[in-house]
Amino acid sequence: MRAARAALGSDLPLLDKTGQPFSVARPDSLLSGLHRIDWQLGKRLELADPQLANSDVRDRYIIESLMEEAITSSQLEGASTTRKVAKEMLEQGRPPRTKDERMIFNNFQAMELMRRKAHAPLTTSLLLELHETITRDTLDAGEEGRLRRGDEPITVQDRASGEILHVPPDASELPGRLRQLCAFANDPGGDAFIHPVVRAIVIHFMLAYDHPFVDGNGRTARALFYWSMIRQGYWIAEFLSISRIIQRAQMQYSRAFLFTETDGGDVTYFLLHQLDVIQRATDDLYAYLNRKARDARQVDLLLQEDPSLNHRQRELLAHALHHPAARYDIQSHRRRHGVVYQTARQDLLDLEAAGFLSRSQVGRAFTFSPVAQLERRLKKHKA
Repeated sequence: MRAARAALGSDLPLLDKTGQPFSVARPDSLLSGLHRIDWQLGKRLELADPQLANSDVRDRYIIESLMEEAITSSQLEGASTTRKVAKEMLEQGRPPRTKDERMIFNNFQAMELMRRKAHAPLTTSLLLELHETITRDTLDAGEEGRLRRGDEPITVQDRASGEILHVPPDASELPGRLRQLCAFANDPGGDAFIHPVVRAIVIHFMLAYDHPFVDGNGRTARALFYWSMIRQGYWIAEFLSISRIIQRAQMQYSRAFLFTETDGGDVTYFLLHQLDVIQRATDDLYAYLNRKARDARQVDLLLQEDPSLNHRQRELLAHALHHPAARYDIQSHRRRHGVVYQTARQDLLDLEAAGFLSRSQVGRAFTFSPVAQLERRLKKHKA
């Protein structure tokens, strides 16, 4: 099998447990999938939603996507909390109250770390920093931000049946294997061309294959995928949530790893699976942008681009039209849009003064809710 694949593809500068190189074939389905991703992720998102020409609005979309990825990536690893509660925690900036919330909070911090470090080379130190961020206050003392030891045997098992699916390389090999992985991640050239998206997916695969930590390997691997995509110029990856797609069919995700190991290290199985995941996440992104654009057009139609309302207020009103029971507060509005407290406070007070929101007090904090018949009020405001 390996000789046949070599004629169609190439070996990677990364080795399996037996010392044999992993390989990648180049079937038409792989090439066409890469072409679609290049075409779709190479678009200017402003064409899908003109609001994204505004950097403030663009940052809001990114924060929304990071929250979604942090929540679903943690849920894949067993975090048990509702998306609604988790999102409220992140938006309000409140401290996590449970271990499950802590996992999600940590993952959000890790995704932001990878954005900040996107132009820095991957090193073992950065990997350890990423792992410490992801697992902070969720593991036993001393397990965060370090490689697993020889006296800590690790296996990857099927959660339902307990069947062992993968036995990672020996702990003694990890320092050398991670140096090879870092060299692969940082090298845009090499003897043979490797498509940037292939490189990002292979990094994801290899971190999970080596399983260098006692826990948190899956979250670390998916965060590294984003780091690699952004580093290599696919900045639109910041808007995608691959974990949400994986969560819908977790067994296929596990099988993609398993097929690679049982067929002589052919990573093509995992590549094809992840290309499909990226494609679905991209479809979700453009569907989301279309919905947001429709909402914005609806508000703009009603308000006729009222100069007294800014883009943050228009977005809140668009949400309020479809969520009449929603509650808004100054801190969450501030975090959503990356503005200072006073700006967020004035946004909401102005909407209250215009008759679109009503204010109530919970403890020392104010909350705002859409008034009854908001659409009618907007139409009256338009008139």
